[in-house]
Amino acid sequence: MRLQTRLILLIGTLLFIIIIALTFTFERMLVTTLQKNVGASALKIAKTVALMDVIKDAFDDENPSEIIQPIVEKIRMETDAEFIVIGNREGVRYAHPLPDRIGKEMIGGDNGPVLNGESIVSEAVGSMGPSLRGKTPIYDDHNQIIGIVSVGILLKDIHESAATYRNAMIFFAAIALMVGCGGAIAIANGVKRSIHGLEPKEIGLLYQEKRAILETIHEGIIAINTEGTITLANQTALKLIDPLEKMEITGKQVRDVIPESRLLEVIKSGNAEIDQEMVINESTVVVNRLPIFDRQQQVVGAVSSFRNKSELLRLTEELTQVKRYTEALRSQTHEYSNKLYTIYGLIQLESYQEAMDIITHETDVHQSLIHFLLREIPDPIIGGILIGKFNRANELKVSLEIDTKSMFKDIPGAISRNHLVTIIGNLIDNALEAVLATSHDNKTVKVFLTDVGKALMIVIEDNGVGIEKDAENRLFETGFSTKNEVNRGYGLAIVKQAVQQLQGQISFHSRSEGGVIFTVVIPKEKGREL
Repeated sequence: MRLQTRLILLIGTLLFIIIIALTFTFERMLVTTLQKNVGASALKIAKTVALMDVIKDAFDDENPSEIIQPIVEKIRMETDAEFIVIGNREGVRYAHPLPDRIGKEMIGGDNGPVLNGESIVSEAVGSMGPSLRGKTPIYDDHNQIIGIVSVGILLKDIHESAATYRNAMIFFAAIALMVGCGGAIAIANGVKRSIHGLEPKEIGLLYQEKRAILETIHEGIIAINTEGTITLANQTALKLIDPLEKMEITGKQVRDVIPESRLLEVIKSGNAEIDQEMVINESTVVVNRLPIFDRQQQVVGAVSSFRNKSELLRLTEELTQVKRYTEALRSQTHEYSNKLYTIYGLIQLESYQEAMDIITHETDVHQSLIHFLLREIPDPIIGGILIGKFNRANELKVSLEIDTKSMFKDIPGAISRNHLVTIIGNLIDNALEAVLATSHDNKTVKVFLTDVGKALMIVIEDNGVGIEKDAENRLFETGFSTKNEVNRGYGLAIVKQAVQQLQGQISFHSRSEGGVIFTVVIPKEKGREL
């Protein structure tokens, strides 16, 4: 059975039970109240009649009914009582609505307490049927009981009055039940719209799926409502905020957990904030903040996704390395293809000596470089990037010189080779671009690496266009570039980040004859001051 149908049946059934119960309860209360009021009224009339002197005096006459009957009937007609009966101590009637019953004994069997001096309200069956009676004794001047006054209302009259009220209550109860059923349908439809027509089982499944999806996302996710209370946070967010994962942040104010959070500003403005940097728990993260809108396009909350910047940089480094290796292979293939074609042409022309000279020259140059790298820079990763950049420089007609005094053997295992490749590769690429932008023929890039002492030193020198004064302060900013091209300005920012990861320092200064020298110093032991 669908949730909508269950809600309608449940609410309708509850309303029906409650309304029926209340109707019968009110009816019972009404009958009881009517009986109580009618009994009290009948007793008051009886006491009034019992205090009348003309009634008392009539008891001394030879025929009391001749005096009492007219008076009592008049009172009965004025008070709308069903009957007023007066009898002596023996229960013989002196007055009765039906004259033929005068002189006969009173019926009901409830005169005993009255003859003992009590005034009572009783329910009994008399000569006119079941009735509610108010009875009181009549006293003479000597305070002796000489008779009884009985004023009654037939029970059927009371029930008829109650039936009139009961019918009215049933009518209004029916209206209330119909209105309630209409409300139940409206509530059920409202619930259905609120949950987008989904069933509870489907909602539960979606919730489990959502939790599973959130936990598989590498980004931290936090959502808040308009009051700034955190309503959702996945495990990645918890790890970034509290590495020990001892804190439960759901239900807390976002500013208490992340004081620098701008999610409340996003809720106020309704504008998204994309790729913003901030510090969480001493870690730099890249944050996206988006407002959450309801169907009326009102902001009902905000959600933030953030990721550790070092992970993004590592990914960028990996992509950069792939690009470098690809370019190195392409340039090497292109360079050697040209040389092979040249050698092939010389052999066809039977210029064997010239072909041998080219082969010897290329062999000497590359063998000399390879032998030098194997001897002084034995790390295959760093040696590989240098060979690739050497071939790339040859293709670009740039002289890439690796200082013969370079030595890069003592590299601690704790220092990431990927970071070193990132630093060397990006600095050489920038140097190559700088010299290619010049018009002179002597385009040179020099590389010097040393591991002497307690630090590693990397020096990249070029005779390119240099760095303008107004750009020096922004050189390492992400996205800043002196070239008016898209997707530029990331190389030196990545270098800066890699140097910081290695707890090193990077500096640069311009050469008087043109160009720039970049110097990177990296401690061999972490925590050692440079």
